[in-house]
Amino acid sequence: MATTKSLSLTPIVDVQITLGAVSAPRNSFNLGLIIGSSTKTEPLNETVIPTAERIRIYTDLDDMLSDGYTTDSPEYKAALLMKSATPLAPNRIAIGCWDKANDKEAVDAVRACRIANAEWYAFTVCGATNDDIKAIAQYTETAEPSSTYFYTVATEDVLSSSGNSTDIFIFLKDKNYRRSFGQYCGQEDTPDAVAATMGYAMGNNTSLANSAYTLAYKTLPGVTTDDLTNTQVEYIKGNYGNVYINRGYYYDVLEQGTMADATRFDEILNLDMLSNNIQLNIMDLLYQSTKVPQTDAGVTSIMNATAVACDQAVKIGFIAPGKWNGSAILNLKTGDTLPDGYLIQAESVNDQSQADRDARKSPPIYVSAKLAGAIEHVTIGVTVNR
Repeated sequence: MATTKSLSLTPIVDVQITLGAVSAPRNSFNLGLIIGSSTKTEPLNETVIPTAERIRIYTDLDDMLSDGYTTDSPEYKAALLMKSATPLAPNRIAIGCWDKANDKEAVDAVRACRIANAEWYAFTVCGATNDDIKAIAQYTETAEPSSTYFYTVATEDVLSSSGNSTDIFIFLKDKNYRRSFGQYCGQEDTPDAVAATMGYAMGNNTSLANSAYTLAYKTLPGVTTDDLTNTQVEYIKGNYGNVYINRGYYYDVLEQGTMADATRFDEILNLDMLSNNIQLNIMDLLYQSTKVPQTDAGVTSIMNATAVACDQAVKIGFIAPGKWNGSAILNLKTGDTLPDGYLIQAESVNDQSQADRDARKSPPIYVSAKLAGAIEHVTIGVTVNR
């Protein structure tokens, strides 16, 4: 049979393939940064990490030694504490450069590190003074992306009321700083002991099912407990500082896991994660859709994207079913039960002002979430009859 020209099937069956846009990567919230000012011996006084680079991320601490750090470098010692965290240590550790020759203050180095890399979440600064801590804590409150500052205090003025005028815990407490975590450590061999706490915080934030944790009563390998009196412990904790002590001879524990305003660190971390996930989920929806209609159905699609982030918070154990004890919000009343752990509501587009419709705004969306909380104190009554 003679061969004839073959014509395309497209006029009859037209198949069009559209590959969806890639979603923005989610911040993992498990990368900790150690900022220090160590320099090389050759060339003399040149920082190990050049200021032009500012940050390096390490998976193997031997690479730090190859780059020019020594086993006596504060950054290396702090990284070793982070890597010693149990049961899980962080896979990666970021090291940042504090160029004392050009950075006017320590906080300038923190700002530079934030600009250089947006991935790290928690950080500490080796060799920070009280004035440095104050400036860094103030900056961290509004830093973008959201961050948390871990610092170590070794001075005895935080142990009793006699040091009120210089007590850094009291200063940050009075400022109601929510993003600073202070830890007392009087051990000379671990001047950056809080790095061990940061290592636990970053290493154990896996986002796996039931992986939510608190910092209370955790063991810090590589750090020696402080021999404090009950009065000193309660005084520090009363000013929202944290201590590493021994309880009952057997238990070496961190107490209590609070930020400078008394908020628990785990709440700050998980709320930051929830906020980030909601923001990115909705942005992906807007970015990948031809359009999200300004209708109740369009608003529902935004609410569904929000629910995905809330479900993740439920999965890790941060949000859980419970009774809503907050103020009434739309149809949610005080005393109502949240069987899913959260409720997402929105006002109707029919109630929008014309100005909001013209500006293509969504009506307000309300997320009411019940935190799973954590038990850190127990009272048991034992009645014995003979």
